[in-house]
Amino acid sequence: MFGADETIRVGMIGCGGNARSHMRRLLQMDGVKIVGLCDPTEAAIAEAKKLDKSLAPVRKFTDYREMLDKVKMDAVEISTPHTVHFEQIMASLDAGLHVLSEKPMVCTVDHARQVVEKVKQSGLTMGVAYQRHTQAAYRYCREIIKSGEVGACNFVSCWQSQQWYRSQVERGTWRSKMEWSGGGQLNDSGSHLVDIVLWMTDLQPVEVFAYQDNMGAEVDVLSAISVKFEGGALCNFSIVGHAVNFAEQISMFCDKATLATEGEEVWYWEDDTKQVIKGKKLGRTWDPDSNFISALRGQEELQATAEDGLRVAQLSEAVWASAASGKPEAVKL
Repeated sequence: MFGADETIRVGMIGCGGNARSHMRRLLQMDGVKIVGLCDPTEAAIAEAKKLDKSLAPVRKFTDYREMLDKVKMDAVEISTPHTVHFEQIMASLDAGLHVLSEKPMVCTVDHARQVVEKVKQSGLTMGVAYQRHTQAAYRYCREIIKSGEVGACNFVSCWQSQQWYRSQVERGTWRSKMEWSGGGQLNDSGSHLVDIVLWMTDLQPVEVFAYQDNMGAEVDVLSAISVKFEGGALCNFSIVGHAVNFAEQISMFCDKATLATEGEEVWYWEDDTKQVIKGKKLGRTWDPDSNFISALRGQEELQATAEDGLRVAQLSEAVWASAASGKPEAVKL
């Protein structure tokens, strides 16, 4: 653990737009210093250096392995195409560094298990940037379900729509290429939906039946997913990558109440009357970067762990298997 007065030196593996959002948050923290920038694209590094004058002298690299070898760091943050996360995470852990990786942590169950085991062996901190774990509405639902106040969760209905086809497939971005993305909308924004449902309810999926439509792309765009959990609870995921808007809703039907997330609000029913819970009543909201740094200082618990990344990989892999086979598929636990 790092003391409150110790500087935590962070290297960035990936300097694209998403990585720069992480960097902005790190630059606002006392006792955190960005000491290395790595990206295969010079333009991305140049944009990153524009964020703050303190970054002007920071060493830059096109190969993350060279940065790991030549820069003294305490931690790295990884924001790169999905399929290279695994090798970058493992190499960083082997170098004795703490890691915060963008989602999905990795793209296969086998890789996820290897990461979990490596973290256990090393004693290092490994976080995943599932930011909803630090957002008040989702935390409120998780805590009230965990408390037992609303009884067992019996059914979950959730959907997400996004202009993903237009923004990714039609533009031919790396997210639309299997080589780099490891999957389509399910592995991208859909990963957040899968993760947060599993995290809020703490339900363990055992079987999946799924239909997917790639709409002519290499990767999935539309997903209709039915899940059976241990104990008999059921869930429907609708991940809509070809829509005109971004929207999302999650409804959880429990023995004694129904909960639904709607933006920054929680809708709550104990009967036919809807209660809207918002603002300070929901509790604290912060971000994965702040949580990661605070966890390294021993000030708070890491909110999204390698085990969370494994659970997402387990369900996602079963979805792809079912869509390919046309049959229900067991979730590899």
